[in-house]
Amino acid sequence: MKIVGVDFGGTTFTVGLVDAESGEILKEEQHETRAWEGFERITCRIAEVINSIKEDAKAVGIGSPGSILGGVVKFSPNLPDWKDVPLADRIGKLTGIPTFVENDANAFVLGEKWFGAGKGYDHIVALTLGTGVGGGVITHGILLKGYMGIGAELGHVIVEPNGPKCGCGNHGCLEAIASATAIVRMAKEMKKDFLDSEIFRSDRISARVVMDAARNGDKLGTIIRDRMVDALGRAIAGFAHIFNPQIVILGGGVSRAGDVILKPLKEKVESYLMPSFVGTFDVVISPLLDRAGVLGAASVALENVGR
Repeated sequence: MKIVGVDFGGTTFTVGLVDAESGEILKEEQHETRAWEGFERITCRIAEVINSIKEDAKAVGIGSPGSILGGVVKFSPNLPDWKDVPLADRIGKLTGIPTFVENDANAFVLGEKWFGAGKGYDHIVALTLGTGVGGGVITHGILLKGYMGIGAELGHVIVEPNGPKCGCGNHGCLEAIASATAIVRMAKEMKKDFLDSEIFRSDRISARVVMDAARNGDKLGTIIRDRMVDALGRAIAGFAHIFNPQIVILGGGVSRAGDVILKPLKEKVESYLMPSFVGTFDVVISPLLDRAGVLGAASVALENVGR
């Protein structure tokens, strides 16, 4: 069976035709979102791409930023003026294919369940460490969304009271310390005290540059890595106490730092756990890499129509 997955973001959207059995992406196209064009034009362009590659696809799944309820984008910070937008209904009508929409972080954890490190597990916590920090939870095989369907905002648990201000308005959120945006901010804030850092030899400061510096033993890179790992360790230990997962999966660009964060993170998580939770779950990095967005979106459809 074939499914179309749409990884929809404020900057770009990617449409892929996915073999539901193997997880192979058979066709794929990426385009600029052009958020300023508004809902009607954006959805027309998405539908045009879907129609060009859909073949005999049974359903369309969309992973979208924002608060999603019943296929409706209630609000999205990356899409100006999108409020109560019936995205699933609109795409379904333009393509003639049943369409399902879910928050992109929820789509990520579904992708791990169907195609990634979460295959075979019924209790999963997943975190995307990118521009922000997104989260998704599966318990007893079911996506946990809460009363209004907008829960599992794991990036907004407070790990440093009175810490840096987050984009959500609170202070000390996980996102304000462990996201790519936060890592770059911390490097810039500390530049005057570490002018000789390897980080500032690069033309462009990025989370990858900072993590590479930490890998090489750079003092500032290590300080930032350790602060990020401590915040993430506190959060994951808390999630373990609440959700009792079998596995915690890390995705997003920051996770590609690999062992430079994973090894100290596992040690930090264990140090914050109640003894009864030690050894009950593993922390791993997603194997899906660049395929995570499209496969996660396709999994939104699979949750609704099955294989």
